[in-house]
Amino acid sequence: MSQNDLAAAPGASEGTVTIALAGALGRMGQALARTLDGRTDAVVVARFDRPGGLVEGLVDRDAALAAAEVVIDFTVPEASVALAEAAAALADKDGGGPALIIGSTGFSDEQNARIAAAATRLAIVKSGNYSLGVNMLMGLVRQAAAALPAADWDVEVYEAHHRRKIDAPSGTALMLAQAAADGRGVGLGQVADRGRDGMTGPRKAGAIGFSVVRGGGIIGEHSVIFAGEEEVLTLSHSATDRGLFARGAVAAALWVKGRPPGLYDMQDVLGFEN
Repeated sequence: MSQNDLAAAPGASEGTVTIALAGALGRMGQALARTLDGRTDAVVVARFDRPGGLVEGLVDRDAALAAAEVVIDFTVPEASVALAEAAAALADKDGGGPALIIGSTGFSDEQNARIAAAATRLAIVKSGNYSLGVNMLMGLVRQAAAALPAADWDVEVYEAHHRRKIDAPSGTALMLAQAAADGRGVGLGQVADRGRDGMTGPRKAGAIGFSVVRGGGIIGEHSVIFAGEEEVLTLSHSATDRGLFARGAVAAALWVKGRPPGLYDMQDVLGFEN
């Protein structure tokens, strides 16, 4: 496909959101393409992958940014940061940069700051998980953490994913831990226990721990365990099809079109924020 022939799907009609897919050759890129196939409210007009990955049907990143109103990105942190900054530069140039949906995970504090800076110039929805169920779970975890005293109830976040996932804990696990910390009114960085090995001593009161599994083709398992001396409460979510994340990302793309610059998350999209 040439740079002048950007459409990867039939032309969009008025009111349809035009979408570009980053990481189009990856598992989520393909799941998004399947989810968008045949829809009338959103249409894929460009697909791209890593630099040097131009194959039939793909364009380069800058051509995709120029073609679409929203870019959906489930890649890796460094690529997502570069994409956000390129979109922000385009917005600075002519005010027409696309909005972004970012589903990558594993960002450093410095990378998060760069995305937040880009979000002052364009609308960005960034979430570690685009599942309706997980976002409902976050609210339940926040409520439980607020109601159950930290001195009596230990919190452990368990997550399991496929062997190919490169970051740990998962973005979703961090979101759930943050919800628990918010419920308790503490900073997650103050109470997170992200690794245990050897003679670690007794668990610290108020700590929010993480347990991580990587193996096989597990799509996503998350549980938040509230453990008291005499009873255990477990709140959990299981993903059985990667398409659920794709559907959530498309819902976010439909929501973000026309929004003012800012850094949003799936709680905003679903109307769960205050």
